[in-house]
Amino acid sequence: MTMAIKPRVKDRGRYTSDLSAITRQAANILLLKPLVWRVTKVTIHGLANLDGVDGAYVITANHSSHLDTPLIFGSLPKRLSRYLSTGAAADYFFTAWWKALTPVLFFNAFPVDRGGKGRSKKGAAGRSHRGLAGSLLTDGVPLLIFAEGTRSRTGAMGPFKPGAAALAISRGVPVIPVALVGAFAAMPSDIEGLLPKGRPQVHVVYGHPMSPAPGEIAHEFSERVRRQIMELHDQTARAYGMPTQAEYARTLALDKAAKKAEEAEATKAAAAKLMEAASPDAPDEPAPTGPAAADPSDSGHTDSGASPRTAGEDGPEHPDSPERRAG
Repeated sequence: MTMAIKPRVKDRGRYTSDLSAITRQAANILLLKPLVWRVTKVTIHGLANLDGVDGAYVITANHSSHLDTPLIFGSLPKRLSRYLSTGAAADYFFTAWWKALTPVLFFNAFPVDRGGKGRSKKGAAGRSHRGLAGSLLTDGVPLLIFAEGTRSRTGAMGPFKPGAAALAISRGVPVIPVALVGAFAAMPSDIEGLLPKGRPQVHVVYGHPMSPAPGEIAHEFSERVRRQIMELHDQTARAYGMPTQAEYARTLALDKAAKKAEEAEATKAAAAKLMEAASPDAPDEPAPTGPAAADPSDSGHTDSGASPRTAGEDGPEHPDSPERRAG
């Protein structure tokens, strides 16, 4: 039986360990970055905006691809990526050491509970992760947090959860907005194969560090960061002829409308079949009535081609008829 890894206070030392940082940067420089940069054409924008950043900070970016985390770790200056840490699902990656090895080695990962799913069978593991992200910021460890909470399956940005903004407010650290442009097209969730094909173009765009305004609450700050990321994304997308967030959203809306129309047609067809199956068989057509429908065979007469007549019915009798001679 595998036991969940429970971070303790003394475990936090690994996030700021110089030996771990050297090993991690070597793994990224020698292995991960060359692979990602070989299968995509990466262009980095806005690094000058980070010149004044020092110590702990929170990076928030749009999330639509498995390329997102390697792109950010590989594009940051070494001084800023040295201790950078990102969250990984506690209920999957931190249930056994061999699962945790890759995210810890490359991304200095810390466990994150997904809606309480990180609890062990005894229920303790999920609670033990609470507050870990804030403690890391206090220790000077910068964090990469995807505020959408999950990858977009359409390329369109979803709503931001306020957790990243709340951490920045409570610990007094800046938020660095990052727009990843082209990552979804390069490696969508339904990609065939493990890697992008044809070296698609990808842009990593760093904005100016952002701080909350006086009295600004987490939801408001989070939405302001989201709008800034969207603006960085669409400015770059338009400049390079790539899909904007508005286009992704429009495509998503059209897809939803088409799906609803298909569902409505299917419902209509199913209802028609049910009505047809439930209706009784059509009654036999009634036999025609009236003089026009009379059958000569039913009258007892032979078919002589003419109806019977009485004397004088059709004018004077023939002069040679037997009746006239008898008279």
